[in-house]
This record gives sequence, C-alpha cells and structure tokens, in this order.
Amino acid sequence: MTKKKKISIFILLAVTLVFMMFLSILSGSVYIKPHDVFNVLTGNDSSSVNALLIFNIRLPRMIAGVFAGMGLACAGVILQSVMNNSLASPNTIGVNSGAGFAVMLALFIYNGSSSHSAVFAFAGALITTFLVFGIAYLGDNSRTTIILAGITISSLLSAGINTIKLIDSDITINITTFMIGTLNGITSKAIIIPCIGIAAAVLVSICFSRHLNILNLGDDIARSLGLNVGVTRLILMTLSSIMAGCVVSYAGLLSFVGLIVPHIGRKLFGNDALPCSALLGAIFVISCDLLGKIIAAPYELPAGIIMSFVGGPFFLYLLLKKKGGRRVNA
Repeated sequence: MTKKKKISIFILLAVTLVFMMFLSILSGSVYIKPHDVFNVLTGNDSSSVNALLIFNIRLPRMIAGVFAGMGLACAGVILQSVMNNSLASPNTIGVNSGAGFAVMLALFIYNGSSSHSAVFAFAGALITTFLVFGIAYLGDNSRTTIILAGITISSLLSAGINTIKLIDSDITINITTFMIGTLNGITSKAIIIPCIGIAAAVLVSICFSRHLNILNLGDDIARSLGLNVGVTRLILMTLSSIMAGCVVSYAGLLSFVGLIVPHIGRKLFGNDALPCSALLGAIFVISCDLLGKIIAAPYELPAGIIMSFVGGPFFLYLLLKKKGGRRVNA
C-alpha cells in the first residue's frame, strides 16, 4: 500500500471518528437536535438543560469511550507483538481481569473510595501481564499456553472479585455492570487521571513503533539489529498495562477491543498499525456504545455486551482460520 493511500485512510478514519463522537452526543434517552448541540459546544448556550445534559453526562461519556478504545486497541497491538501471538489481548490473557481485581481490592481497602482505582488497576494489569508471560516462558511459549494461562488466571481473579463483593456488600460499584463493561454514568472527575495516563502511554507507544516492528521479526533478528529485546519488551508491556489498567479503572472489563482492532489495523496499515488502531479502537467503542443506546431505547445495553456479541465470533474465527490449507499451529 502506498503512503498516499495510507494517509487517505487515516484521514477517513479521523473524520469517521469525529462523526461518531457527534452522534454519541446527540443520542440518548433524550434526543438533542444537532443545532442545539452545536450551540452548546461553541459556547452560545451554556445554561440550558441541554447544556447541563451534554457537559455533565454525554461529553464525559463520549470522551471516556474514545480514550477507552484508543487505550485497549494500542494495548492489544503491543501484546500481540511482544508475545508473538495473534490471539493475545488485554481480555484474552487476563490483563483486564487483573486490573478489575485490583480495582475491587482498592475499593475494599479504602472503604468504597475510587480515588486510588487508576493506580491499583495499573499495578494489577502489570502484574497479571508478567505472570502470564512468565507461565508461557516456563512452558512451551505457544499460543495455546498463553491463552490457557490467561483463561486460568482470569478465572482465579474473577473468583477474587466475587469474593470481595461478598465480603463487603457496601462497595459502591455495581459488580455486574463492572464485569460486563459500560460507559454509562461516567463523570468528568472519574476520567481525568485515567485519560491523561492513556494519552501519555499511547503517545509513548507510537514513539516506540519502530522498536515494535523490529520485535515482530523475532528476538534473534531484533538482537542482530541492535535492539535490547529485554528492555524494549519491559517498556512496551508496562505501557500496555498502563493503558488497559486506566480503562478498567473507569469503564470496567470491556472485552475484545484489543483483539479485533489490531487485526483490522494491520490489514489496513501493515506493521505500522498503532496510530490506525488507536482511531479504529475509538470508533469501535463509540459505535458499540451508540448501538447499545439505540437497540434497547429508551433503555440501554452496556457497551460490553455489544462488544461480546461481535468479539466472540471473531475470536472463534481466529482460532479456526486456516493458513495455506492447514490450521495455524498453536
């Protein structure tokens, strides 16, 4: 694909994202006309009911969806490259569950206060990432080992989440909604620190795109090209944990974004998939959230449910797809 065509696709994705963001602000149980939204966003209307609805509810929700999509998609690109496994993602290897357990633990320790959620979520995601990577390294380091290790750890962490909920029923988070993943009810205060963390991690990750491409060639070739594989892998895994952990801290266990989007990104942009995947991830999350609003109107389906309906079949496709007439070896 030529550079000019890649730029055209990137611009198209950016325009699509802006359009979806505008639709997200328009849609909800109360419909707001486009020109009313425009007046509010341009500062011509700052005191009406529409302004309060947009600034306090819909705008934070839309921003949360954009950053959640960017963070999970870029984390998926990094994990698939670092682990050399096309099935790796924050959801499938248990990173989301690790962050989720840490958030529940923070709520338990601090009596329901969510002020430490982002830090705990990052720590949980990072520890889980290294744990899965370590188990795979001790085993045969195959795709199957990594996924099975992730499933096992996810099950243990899910049990831990439910145990904390049973021990302390006063924890203010809704465990069912948290396990599914949703953007509903998110406030500006809840997303300030996580979104800063996601933005910083995404930008640093893009700066490491060249290192990521070299790592895709395999450890031996990467070393021969002068790359410090161990340090690079550590930095990239830390960045992916920051992104996944920050998203989980406010949106819960959104699934399959980091699995689906990187594959589409590589189809469009080849190995330089990080910037493209960031936009695609944002579009995907906003679209799922928007669809959840429309399908069950005037009620809502959590975005995580829509993602699971899309991601489940896609995951099966990746497991069963054939290459050259034979199944891809695990």
